[in-house]
Amino acid sequence: MLTLYHTPISPNSRRVWVTLLEKGLEFELVEVKLSGEQFQPDFLAINPFHHIPALVDDGFNVIESLAILDYLEAKYPTPNMLPKEVRDLTIVRMVQMVSVNELLPSINPLVQRILDLPGEDPEKVEKAEKKIATVLTFFEQLLGDRPYFGSDNLTLADVVAGTIVPILSLRGGISLDKYPKVSAWSSRLIARPAWQNSQATEEAFAEFRSNMLARMQQN
Repeated sequence: MLTLYHTPISPNSRRVWVTLLEKGLEFELVEVKLSGEQFQPDFLAINPFHHIPALVDDGFNVIESLAILDYLEAKYPTPNMLPKEVRDLTIVRMVQMVSVNELLPSINPLVQRILDLPGEDPEKVEKAEKKIATVLTFFEQLLGDRPYFGSDNLTLADVVAGTIVPILSLRGGISLDKYPKVSAWSSRLIARPAWQNSQATEEAFAEFRSNMLARMQQN
C-alpha cells in the first residue's frame, strides 16, 4: 500500500496527490501538521529532513516531490505522464524546474494576500509579480497549440505547474488575461477530478492563516 504524508495546502504535497489520483492508484493519506508533527520521531524516521511530502511504498521511503513523481512514473507507468520525444520531454523538465525554482518562491511575498493577512510588502510584491509575469510568458510560449505541456495528454509538467498557477490566479490576485493559453490550460486542469478532489478546503486555509498569525505575533 502506498502512503502519502502530506499537508493539504502545500503545492509540493498536492503535486504528488494529484499524480496518485491521475494514475488511479490506491493509497493512504496521512496529514502532517506543520505545527510540529514534522519533527516527531516517527516522521523523522521517514524523512530526516522533516519536509513534506514523503511517500512510503511497501517499506521504501521516497522524499522530495520531483523524485516521488519520477518514482511513480517509473513504477506505475499507466497512464504515461512523460513524453518520449526528446524535445517534448525537455519541455516537461523545463516547466517542472522553472515552476519549482522560479515560480514557487514568488508565492512567498503574496502569502499575506492569499491568506488575507496584514503586512504585505509592496516592494517585494512588485518584484514577485514581475518574476511571475516572466514565468507565465515563458509558459505561454511553451504550450504552443497543445492542451498540455509537451503533449496532447496530461504530463508531470502540468501536475507541477498546475498546482501553483491556479493558486496565484484564484487567491493571489494574478490575472491570466494576458496569457490566454495559460488561462485555458489552468481552467482545463482545475476542471479535472484529480484537481477538484485534492483542492485544499477553506478550513485548511483558515488553519494555515491562524498558524501564520501566531508566528507573526511571536515575532
